[in-house]
Amino acid sequence: MPSIVHEFEWPDRVVVGTVGRPGDRTFYLQIRASSRLVSIVLEKEQAAVLAEKIDEILDGLMASGDDSLSIPADTPVELVDNDPLDEPVDGEFRTGTMALGWDPVTAQITLQAFSMVDEDADPQSLESEPEAVLLLKMPVGTSRAFAHRTREIVGAGRPLCPFCAQPMDPSGHTCVLPGLM
Repeated sequence: MPSIVHEFEWPDRVVVGTVGRPGDRTFYLQIRASSRLVSIVLEKEQAAVLAEKIDEILDGLMASGDDSLSIPADTPVELVDNDPLDEPVDGEFRTGTMALGWDPVTAQITLQAFSMVDEDADPQSLESEPEAVLLLKMPVGTSRAFAHRTREIVGAGRPLCPFCAQPMDPSGHTCVLPGLM
C-alpha cells in the first residue's frame, strides 16, 4: 500500500498544464480542492492518452442512451479553464502507471495515478510498491473540460516538420527526407 495517498472526490479544479518552453516542457496534472493543491508530473504522451481515453469513456456512456447521466458532448462553457497552473507548482511525484474508470454510483470518471517504482527492485521488496498514489473522481462536465484542455496543451508544443514529422526547434531543423540518403 502506498505510504502517501492524495484523494480528491469533488475537486474544484483539475487541469493539465506545463512549465517551460516547447521542446523543454514539464507536464503537470494539477488538482485543487479548496486550499488543498496537488501537482504530479506526467509525460506528454500520458497526458495525451488520458484525454483520449476520458473522451472514449464519456462518448461510450453517451452512446449507451442513459439520459440520466447528463454527459455533455462538448466542454460546458462555464467549465472552460484557460488559466495557468496554480502556484506553487511542486511535483509531488512522477507518474508511473495510471488506471482510468467509471464510478456508476457517483457518475464520475475515476483516475488512479501511481508514482514510478524502481524497476531494478526485487518484486518481493517494498521498493517495488509505489510510494504515492493519486485517487481522483471527476464529474462528467469537469472530465470533458479536462480532456479538451489537455488536448490543447499537448498540441501547443513545437510544430511538426511536414516532411519527416519530427518536431522543429525555433533555432532550426535538419530534415532528412526518407529515401534520400
